[in-house]
Amino acid sequence: MNHWVVIYAIGAAQAVLLALALSRRRVNPQANRVLAAWVAIVGVDLAIKALFLAEPTVALYKPYRFVALFPFLYASLFYVYVRVLTTGRGFGARDLVHFAGFAFVLAWVGGLFLLGPADTAAEYAQFVRGEGPGLPGWFDPLLFGYAFSYIIAALVRMHRYRRQLRERRSDADRQSLRWITAMALCQLVIWCIAAAQWLLRIPQVDYYLIYGAVAAWVCVVAYFSLAQPPVAELVTESSAPQADEGPARDDDPRFDEVQSRLSQLMRKERLYREPALTIGQLARRSGYPEYLVSAVINRRLGANFWDYINRQRIEAASACLADPGDRRTILDIAYACGFTSKSTFNAAFKRQLGETPSGYRRQHAGRSPATAGSVRTRPG
Repeated sequence: MNHWVVIYAIGAAQAVLLALALSRRRVNPQANRVLAAWVAIVGVDLAIKALFLAEPTVALYKPYRFVALFPFLYASLFYVYVRVLTTGRGFGARDLVHFAGFAFVLAWVGGLFLLGPADTAAEYAQFVRGEGPGLPGWFDPLLFGYAFSYIIAALVRMHRYRRQLRERRSDADRQSLRWITAMALCQLVIWCIAAAQWLLRIPQVDYYLIYGAVAAWVCVVAYFSLAQPPVAELVTESSAPQADEGPARDDDPRFDEVQSRLSQLMRKERLYREPALTIGQLARRSGYPEYLVSAVINRRLGANFWDYINRQRIEAASACLADPGDRRTILDIAYACGFTSKSTFNAAFKRQLGETPSGYRRQHAGRSPATAGSVRTRPG
């Protein structure tokens, strides 16, 4: 049992230090304040459990039972954190609804916390003997359903955010929120351990292991959240139609003009080389409204903005790689064509051409300069 006390204590100390660091970070400040509060609550939970396991006393009984309700806060706080992070809107009064589950169970078992010293001592004695009433039978199924629904809702919100980024930014890969996915997966692992313990009573899978996983999760949060980049707000620059204009129709006569102008911007001005290009910037350069440019890319060219720009970049990069006279490294070519990372370039290249950049260069190494610029691409 003593090793769990040590693990919980380390986790609590880690959570306190992390909460302090997050509260002072200038990157994504509103979201980090929510995360700091969330991690601080985890720290309090682990600290009280460590104290109670080290030396159970009647003075710690009520705090110990109180933090047993904290899991109703964890998943909903994760959702609120993702909401604030992806929208840029700080915590508001409307977010209080996400604490309804915690408020409900607190009201249901709140009588315990109003007991006087004598009654508390009597109930604590029953608890030590294993005869106490404990939590009601509906507590666990309600908790698991509540937690999984919030984690799934957060993942859905992240998926929607990524899709919107791909519709608006050419550097969407830099805003992928992979650390959020890691946080969500860690939470799912913890909740699955808890569900297995509740349903199957697997040996060695118990209450202590669950909170040991929570302590480890705090370390994962520390690693990812302190290195998180600024998250882009999805601000519409010029996408809303004017009052006298409706949404772009499929038969809009301007589609051909817009498509021709986009082709000119890509072929002659090579606008795709700008690594942080947004659809709003492209619309301004084209001279057409953003909603119309977006409609042409989606309906005529069959892609979202991110895919459309990456197609132009891959076409330019493949031409360079097929040119025996181009001695630049593959990474230099990728950066010159507008990519921001090697991994994104490799993935996009293989998705479009079906092979790696290095393999493509080797395949075209023996071609003459006259035929080197002839590049094959997959349809679409």
